[in-house]
Amino acid sequence: MPKPVLYTVHLSPPCRAVELTAKALGLELERKLVNLLAGENLTPEFLKLNPKHTIPVLDDNGTIISESHAIMIYLVRKYGQGEGKDALYPTDIVEQARVNEALHFESGVLFARLRFITELVFFARKPEIPEDRIEYVRTAYRLLEDSLQSDYVAGSRMTIADLSCISSVASMVGFIPMERSEFPRVHGWIERMKQLPYYEEINGAGATELAEFIVDMLAKNAKL
Repeated sequence: MPKPVLYTVHLSPPCRAVELTAKALGLELERKLVNLLAGENLTPEFLKLNPKHTIPVLDDNGTIISESHAIMIYLVRKYGQGEGKDALYPTDIVEQARVNEALHFESGVLFARLRFITELVFFARKPEIPEDRIEYVRTAYRLLEDSLQSDYVAGSRMTIADLSCISSVASMVGFIPMERSEFPRVHGWIERMKQLPYYEEINGAGATELAEFIVDMLAKNAKL
């Protein structure tokens, strides 16, 4: 059986979240890189896969899924049997609701506030990040800090909610600092996530690269 194909880019937090999930499952993916800045997501071939022209996109032997959280849930449900892997998206209705809640927080707050900045930098070519956008991110840090009541965002065990949230948070802290004294729970959670043997390869390096790219783009935009 062919490997599932993931259309992805290492700078993208949602793409990294899917790749973290695959690693946690021990699942090998065929990665196809999509250059968004070059418009490769707008080609007729890509639009046939995903008319919304977003990444990540999963092609699992003809089954096409084009949203990171949906992909992560699908992968766990299909490939997460045995060795506790199914705990990444638990079947218990209450535990599952907690995971869903955190996934919606990631897409509606964490990643959304990161996107509010990247769109200004990459596409509107702004030379600096407006102060209100920075404050939106710091408010998101506070909401995450206050909601972390256990070791992980949805309880005492790591789930796909953690893999999703860490992809956005790790990207933001690279250019909007988060003080340990002000956000000790989030820092502790980040440190736990960094203990994953595949963390740096799949998420850490890409998050650092994205933050550096944003800083570089701001400098270039200032010269326009």
